[in-house]
Amino acid sequence: QVHLVESGGGLVQAGGSLRLSCAASEGTFSRATTGWFRQAPGKEREFVAALRWTTGSTHYVDSMKGRFTISRDNAKNTVYLQMNSLKPEDTGVYYCAATSTHLIVSRLRSPSSFDSWGQGTQVTVSS
Repeated sequence: QVHLVESGGGLVQAGGSLRLSCAASEGTFSRATTGWFRQAPGKEREFVAALRWTTGSTHYVDSMKGRFTISRDNAKNTVYLQMNSLKPEDTGVYYCAATSTHLIVSRLRSPSSFDSWGQGTQVTVSS
């Protein structure tokens, strides 16, 4: 397991942008799959995006393609989520997660597939 720390959340108006970061304070992402999930009050945690560090391949929920981009910095051992054209319905707590287990594409979308989680960072999008 690795220890994860998220940052970059905040309050932004609709149409604005935020860049979230997730750093490994211990361990490394070099052989991991990392993902971003979000959870709004009273709702289930949902998948946003994932990145496989060995190949660099990325995966997104269709509704977020073109607005959200997941990327990495190998030297900094950090994964990012760039969020553009934000909408009020994007509001929630955003979590990064990691696993060393290889996952088929369908399982990348399941929170139960990941065994390391950060504490979350709040994103609030106002109308």
